[in-house]
Parts: sequence; structure tokens; C-alpha cells
Amino acid sequence: MQELRFPKGFYWGCATAAHQVEGENRNNDWWQAEQAGKIPHKSGKACDSYNRYEEDFDLAKNMANNAHRFSIEWSRIEPREGKFSEEEIAHYKKVITALRERGLEPFVTLHHFTNPVWFADYGGWENSKAPAYFARYASYMAKKLPEVKYWITINEPMVMATKGWTEGTWPPFKKNWNGAFKVAHNLTKAHNAAYRALKKNNDDLRVGVAKNNIYFDAYKNGLLSKLGVIFFDYAWNRWFLNRIKNNQDFVGINYYFHNTIRARFSAPSKWMNYNGNKRVSNFGWEIYPEGIYHVTKQAWEKYKKPVFIFENGIADAKDRQRAEFIKDHLKWLYKAIEEGADVRGYFHWSLLDNFEWAEGFTMKFGLVEMDFETLERKPRNSYYLYKEICEKNGL
Repeated sequence: MQELRFPKGFYWGCATAAHQVEGENRNNDWWQAEQAGKIPHKSGKACDSYNRYEEDFDLAKNMANNAHRFSIEWSRIEPREGKFSEEEIAHYKKVITALRERGLEPFVTLHHFTNPVWFADYGGWENSKAPAYFARYASYMAKKLPEVKYWITINEPMVMATKGWTEGTWPPFKKNWNGAFKVAHNLTKAHNAAYRALKKNNDDLRVGVAKNNIYFDAYKNGLLSKLGVIFFDYAWNRWFLNRIKNNQDFVGINYYFHNTIRARFSAPSKWMNYNGNKRVSNFGWEIYPEGIYHVTKQAWEKYKKPVFIFENGIADAKDRQRAEFIKDHLKWLYKAIEEGADVRGYFHWSLLDNFEWAEGFTMKFGLVEMDFETLERKPRNSYYLYKEICEKNGL
């Protein structure tokens, strides 16, 4: 069997997000929605990683990771508009020190879906001042955490706009297409402003986004379906990245699934998700490893910036498919690298089972199984498979 060796210096890691693992993030819009019953689950203590981060990082180190992606909770840093918490800055400094002590390069996300309550009360991402508020926060973080080299401004901006403003299943629970367009536009402005604020402090910083990209293909190569693919690929994958292309040092991609478009005038509401679904995750998402090759190649060829895979994972409570999922996706990622794509790192989602937003604790993405009653962490079999990959720098 051919051995696949990834480039020297390749980053291997896992990803987490503050609200999903820290616990007790009481001052953001998600916590508020949970308490009001607008979300069917409550995050509560989550994984208690706010207090147990060293235990989590030991697990990452023992898995031979050399990097870790996590997010800073904005509502902890700026609990009131313009009022910053030195106590929380000190906490995150300890988090970063703990990573460095274990040989893990920190990749820090500034915004991963949650907003401070004051920001939400001001209109959230619909407010024309939102980009300025976000840039001020970014600037503050860069000054306070100069030891961080890699910054991710915003996680999955199009997902946030869709879930919050068209589907209405996430805060602020709206169904308003005009609002969604305004939010998406403000998020591009927020990224660009934050990029400039971060780089002004230190031009050597590396700054980008974590963009959820989908591989679209056409059902039986029908002409109308092909036109549908062109439209959806532009609207979902490229529109946002095109508007920040001059303000990113790398392209961050989150890849989970593909989407076959079957365009029919007789059923315009059923164009999406015409997948074979031969293998699916617990989430019902089709497992389609080839898609990571396509989104990676497109990101590299379109923007000519280094590419990081910041999320790729599977909801698999019994851990029956995860090992194969990882291997198959990495084989396709390696093919993109072989064909010239400058890919610098792969971060599996996720290190731990966690609070999976509107699905609560029902979806298990972790290489490490969590007992949410006792908070015991238990590595799954796939943890050891990923450890072997990280140790070998390949398959």
C-alpha cells in the first residue's frame, strides 16, 4: 500500500469552539435563547473546558497534535460595550501558554457564532456599526495576545446568516432574506476591518476566515442542473471569499458534505440535496470524501493563498465510521496537494463531544467521548487512528 506523506511542517490538530466546550457562557445571545426555551437544549457546563482546558490539551498532545484551534468568547472579553475584562484576558493567556507548553500552535478564532448580549441588543450583525465593534474587539485581542500568530476572524459566516436570518432556527430567529443579505454583507466588512486592525498591530500575523464550503455537482450532468451548480457555488462558496480576497493571508475551509443539484421547473423547492446518501452520518449528512479535494483545489486555484482545513468531521456516536471517514478524506486532500494545492494543515472536528448548537448534546463529533454527567473524557478508537496519522505525518 502506498504511503502518503504530507508536507514537512504540516499542522495536525483538532478544533473546538468556546460556547460548545467551555460551559457557563452566560452573557451571550445563545445562552439567553437557551434559557428562554427558544433552543431545545441548554449548554450548561458543556465540557467544562473553561476549567479543564489543560486536561483537554493533554489529550491533544498525547494524540501527537502539533496545533489546536479554539475560539475566544467575545462576551467574556467585552461583557459590556466598550468595557474589556482583564481577568478574562489573563485566562486566555493561560490557555495559550498551556498550548505552547505542549508544543501546540494556537489557531485562535475571534467569532464562532455567539454574540455578547449588548451586541445582540444593538441589532447584532444587522447594525451598520457591527463591523466597527468587531474590529475594535479584534484590535484589542491582538494587542493583548501578541503571542498568537494565526487568527481566524469569523467562523462560517454564511451558515450564521442562513441559520439566523432565513431558516430562523438560530438567534435571532428571523426569516428575512433582506436581513440575511445585510448580515452577510456586514460580515464581509467586519472581516476586512478586523484584518486591518490585526495586521496594523503586527504585520507578521497570519489572518483569515473559516469558511464552510460545499462541493456542488449536477444530477446526471443535466444542463439546467449545471447552471444551478454555477449559481449555488458562487452564492455559497465564492461570494464571501471574493469580497475578502485582498484581506486574507490564508483560506480556511470547513468541509462536511457535498450537494447534488437536480434542477426541475416542476419542483423548484426540491433542487437541493439530491444525493445518493449511500452512507450517512448520525446527522443524516452523506459521507462524500471526494468533496474535500474539490473545495480545496478551488480555494487554492481561485485565491492562490495557503489553504487550511479548519473543520472536517462526522457525527458518529458509536465510532463505527469515523476512522474510515478520516482516512478517506485525507487521501483526497493529499491528492489536491499532489496536484499543487498549498495546504498547510488539517484540523479534525472535534477533539471532544460537545454542545452541537440546536442539536444540543445529541450529535457526537468527538475523537474523545464525553460523559456530560461526570465530565469524564474517554478516547475513542478513532482517536488512536488519528494519533498514528499525526505521528507519521500521513497515512
